[in-house]
Amino acid sequence: MEKDRNSQEYEDFVLLTKGGEAELVEKKSRFIATVRPVESEEEAAAFIEEMKKKYYDARHNCSAYVLGSKAQLTRSSDDGEPSGTAGRPMLEVLLGSGIRNVAAVVTRYFGGTLLGTGGLVRAYSGVLKEALEKCETARQHFGVRFKIRADYNAVGKIQHILASRNIAAEDSVYAADVEMTVIAPVEAYDRLCTELVEATSARAEIEEVERLYYMEEER
Repeated sequence: MEKDRNSQEYEDFVLLTKGGEAELVEKKSRFIATVRPVESEEEAAAFIEEMKKKYYDARHNCSAYVLGSKAQLTRSSDDGEPSGTAGRPMLEVLLGSGIRNVAAVVTRYFGGTLLGTGGLVRAYSGVLKEALEKCETARQHFGVRFKIRADYNAVGKIQHILASRNIAAEDSVYAADVEMTVIAPVEAYDRLCTELVEATSARAEIEEVERLYYMEEER
């Protein structure tokens, strides 16, 4: 039985597919933001350590990361900046972007002039937002992977129905019959199955393989 599409289990989320960088100079302080996709807390920690080694001569390497489709795990660090002026604002930017499985480090080379609490928050948040704009992302949508088996006479009708829904077959095997592997949005699955069966006069056999998140290119 299909679950409610509006439940949190099926909420879309965005994954980072390619990281980005940005730089900002504020009152002679240089801020360098580096953003990277990560799959685990260990990867995030390794990335942060890598940035600290790369920018070993910087005053601060502040960081934040968000893991899990529902942001189940978040961490941030001010790395010596006044509490709440760097890591937390960075984390708020990441959460606000909707991107998941992402880590960011903002490196600061101190320019000799104090920026104040508000200035630091604006600098760390601003340079991270610029870096995120240079990243590439993909929306993750919950769907159903299933197989369609039918004789050759039914293939044209099946392909027409799939094309009308902008659904492309992942794989097609042509033997005695034709077998297509397809992923469809979970909210459309039941109706799609009905259409396929009716259009082929029940010659199409449908087998659900798994329910999963799949990628929809976003930008």
